[in-house]
Amino acid sequence: MSSYETMSFHLETERLILRPWAESDAAEFSALLSERGNGTPTVEETRTDIAKLLAATATTGFALLPIQRRDEGDFIGYCGLIIGRSSVEEPEIAYELFQHAHGRGYATEAARAVLDAAGATGRKRIWSTVATWNTASLRVLEKLGFERDRVSTEANGEVVWLTRSLP
Repeated sequence: MSSYETMSFHLETERLILRPWAESDAAEFSALLSERGNGTPTVEETRTDIAKLLAATATTGFALLPIQRRDEGDFIGYCGLIIGRSSVEEPEIAYELFQHAHGRGYATEAARAVLDAAGATGRKRIWSTVATWNTASLRVLEKLGFERDRVSTEANGEVVWLTRSLP
């Protein structure tokens, strides 16, 4: 087991609540993933994905969390930490929001709460990897103080690696 504290799995900001996954999130999670344009996963497949996320959390002590708007109570996406292309010691931050929720600062607000939670675990550095075409996501990371480390070429295109030290 790592020497890091477990990340808080319930984070609240002015407009958002980040909380653990529930089986009832499966249909909306499926709808969110379908916005990527690679077809719509079944609710059953999405339930399996949620189970995998919960199992990963049990191992790593950090989580990818659903984002709910506080006033509306609706699921608008997710944000949190994953191993991704990195490690348990220096995980990646990941987020994805429904297109209808883009452009309102929700990703930045959620990610800021996750970075604070990551810092509270005792970690010193967080990574993010983003496709070079994803300017909106790159802007979010810039606002959060991430700095470009390198660019790598992968099967589906170029990926920017960014990093940020935690206080």
